[in-house]
Amino acid sequence: MPRYEYRCRTCGDTTFELSRPMAESSAPADCPSGHDDTVKLLSTVAVGGTAAAPAAAPRASGGGGGCCGGGCCS
Repeated sequence: MPRYEYRCRTCGDTTFELSRPMAESSAPADCPSGHDDTVKLLSTVAVGGTAAAPAAAPRASGGGGGCCGGGCCS
């Protein structure tokens, strides 16, 4: 079940979290002190872990590179 973060406008900077179904994410939430003037905060998601870097694409053979496809532009 997703967790949503809320801020109580009455308490000031007090924030709290609630676990609730996505269908109820917009429903009003009372703060732990009982106030009903709260606002849902926009949460960011942090994803951690490691992943292998994608392999480099193979180079086309021939030409020798450069801006003119092998002919040196001086």
